[in-house]
Amino acid sequence: MELRQLQYTLQIAEERNFSRAADKLHIAQPSLSQQLSKLEQELGVKLFQRNTSTVELTYAGASFIEHAQKIMDAVEQLRQEMDDISQLRAGRVVVGSMPITGSHLLPYVLPAFKATYPEIQVNLLEDTSLNLEKLTAGGGTDLSLLSLPLQEPSLTFEPIGEEVIDLAVPPEHPLAKLNHHKNGVSIDMLKDEPFIVLKKGQGFRTMTIDLCKSAGFEPNVVFESNNIETVQSLVAAGMGITFVPRFIARAKRSELIPVYVPLADPAPSRTLVIAYRKGRYLSKAAEAFIETFKEVLTHRIN
Repeated sequence: MELRQLQYTLQIAEERNFSRAADKLHIAQPSLSQQLSKLEQELGVKLFQRNTSTVELTYAGASFIEHAQKIMDAVEQLRQEMDDISQLRAGRVVVGSMPITGSHLLPYVLPAFKATYPEIQVNLLEDTSLNLEKLTAGGGTDLSLLSLPLQEPSLTFEPIGEEVIDLAVPPEHPLAKLNHHKNGVSIDMLKDEPFIVLKKGQGFRTMTIDLCKSAGFEPNVVFESNNIETVQSLVAAGMGITFVPRFIARAKRSELIPVYVPLADPAPSRTLVIAYRKGRYLSKAAEAFIETFKEVLTHRIN
């Protein structure tokens, strides 16, 4: 069994198609098929069930993939550690990010990191909070930008900042006049309001529901969207209200804009963290990225 065979098998499992897997691996499809057949003969089991247009994992294949991912991740960690020991300046860090939060923070973090560490390559992977936790736990990312609480028990984290939550309301809403009110709006005042929220799988949706439940009511959800910009536009159009993290509320938007109203003290906030798997070796590149993120975020908060 060779490492390249593990890599080939993982790529086939990801693509569910020999032709696409071969393209991603930059090898000829017959060579890929030959290497898989050789591996299956060595193991004495079939890893994939071949259909006309796709391939599916067999029971043995699913078990093989689980172990192969761990092996390839261990190899990558070993390579990173040896690179650090040999004091190589070049490196790579795979960063996972929630699309909504990342779109407002990474444009500040990535240029600052690149300016300080021009030789280090950053690969960015965007997904929902739930999927990012699974990817990070499986070694699919070195680090991921997430918010507490984390659901995956195998992850640990470093806090990088607290983000206050604001209330977004339509411009003509009675609460809009309180946008500069020092006392803010109590969440229990919102129990009869229509809410527009993110769809399931996104961490901020869970936080929105939990904030309402903590105030003693279930939110009346009238619309859902995958995009926080769509949510805000619907609010601005008078379709309902929502909660919005302050980094996003501060972002300049050119079209429909809701009014952002502070919530009463103690104002809710969410803790942004950089998460990674417990016990995972963090390369110097990864550590440098965390420190850069902390520095940039502190500046943005202040």
